Amino acid sequence: MKESASRPNILFITADQQRSDCYGFRGRNVQTPHLDMLAREGTSLETVITPCVVCQPARASILTGLLPRTHGVHDNGIDLDPEIGEKGFAGSLSAAGYHTAKIGKAHFSTYHVFEETGRPESIPGSAEVPADWRGPYMGFDHAELVLVGHNWWLPEQPPRGLAYEEWYYSDGRGEEKNKLLWESSRDHKGAPQVWSSKLPVAWHNSTWIADRAIDYLRRDHTQPFCLWVSFPDPHHPFDAPEPWASLHRPEEVDLPRHRRRDFTGRPWWHKAAVETEIPSEHKEIREKYSRMPEVSDEHLREIIANTYGQIALIDHSVGRILIELERQGLADNTYIVYTADHGDWLGDHGLVLKGPMPFEGLLNVGAIVKGPDIPAGKTCHEPLSTLDLGATFMDWAGAESLMPIHGRSMRDVLSGDGTREAALSEWELLPGRVGVGLSLRTVRSKTAKLTMDLKSGAGEMYDLARDPDELTNLFDDPAHAELRQQLTEILMSRPDDMRPNQVQVGMA
Repeated sequence: MKESASRPNILFITADQQRSDCYGFRGRNVQTPHLDMLAREGTSLETVITPCVVCQPARASILTGLLPRTHGVHDNGIDLDPEIGEKGFAGSLSAAGYHTAKIGKAHFSTYHVFEETGRPESIPGSAEVPADWRGPYMGFDHAELVLVGHNWWLPEQPPRGLAYEEWYYSDGRGEEKNKLLWESSRDHKGAPQVWSSKLPVAWHNSTWIADRAIDYLRRDHTQPFCLWVSFPDPHHPFDAPEPWASLHRPEEVDLPRHRRRDFTGRPWWHKAAVETEIPSEHKEIREKYSRMPEVSDEHLREIIANTYGQIALIDHSVGRILIELERQGLADNTYIVYTADHGDWLGDHGLVLKGPMPFEGLLNVGAIVKGPDIPAGKTCHEPLSTLDLGATFMDWAGAESLMPIHGRSMRDVLSGDGTREAALSEWELLPGRVGVGLSLRTVRSKTAKLTMDLKSGAGEMYDLARDPDELTNLFDDPAHAELRQQLTEILMSRPDDMRPNQVQVGMA
């Protein structure tokens, strides 16, 4: 047993691209027993909005507590300025006496760069990182990172790669592992980006991340700690390893009620985002990897079943970490938070993956919180944001932020004393992803949602209380002009601290 410090520890766990409803306790047919237990023992936050629906901006916002146009990472392919990143919640907690650590996927810088940037997370830049480098990085005292982590690409061979890739190849069996990684143990009927990986689960990055987190918890902690454990799944491709890939039968998974594309009544960019010709320099990767055509029910079942397998492996890994937290005598003085950077359409409205249509499956990531003063078995529907996480961590720790931030502590909402009016999301989308540039702003209240493209003035608005499936766009409906005005005023109340648009240094 270890003596925990008087100040609480913080264990922050994230998945990549997990929807708010993809848990057993929230009604989906996915096996998440450990996360279900965490929700029973803590509070389930049902409405937690991502500040941006793609990876790099969302992750930079979690770290900094700032909206994307303020921290500058307003689209994928833009690096977070270290002067801003180092003043985020990790740097602030470190300055207040915490030991801060990041294990898994960071993605604060661009992997696939056009030219060398010198960042440790760029693929070419990783070759210049010493083999035993473990941080500091972006305010974290300790960093054991996975580079990319999505198996559309093989793990980078040393000297490229970071801590995971160094370990993966260290036994001299990398070629054998890579062959298994891309082989499928069964037929998936041609479903795009789906295979049941033959890579033994012991070598999978979800397992490695849990192993490293467990090792961290076993250390002799003389300071309170904040550990961010970051899993790269269930982000596509949908390549869960066995036996997790076969845990959910495709014929038994739950399909969305509305799963056919219909652009009637939608703003112009919905159709443009899936049909516009993509610039030639981005075309191949976008069409093969990040823009998925409308899929049949048969293929969608394969995609969802394998996604559930990825989530179930994460759930198992979380269970292992929580068991170790108990074993080390740290659980009673540790706040635990589980959430994701953004979601996935996963078949809603005939869409899969992500893009500039912020339907609920993509925008709302939800969260689970457990800790010393967190009510058990409670469900909260206040509109919160992952922007608020860093502010909450600092509140729990009694730490001051090293810079002004947009995020607000959730502590009053978690106790039941506080409410929230709305949460904001934004994406200054450059043309390389879908062929058109957009200036999207979204506001999500407790019962409604408004998204506008500030360049064209077009928009969409949904009454989520009456229309939870977002079928009827009320943006131009005179009968709902008052609601539109109310939401627009909240949208335009965004702080006037936006940085100029940045230049992409790569794809993502």
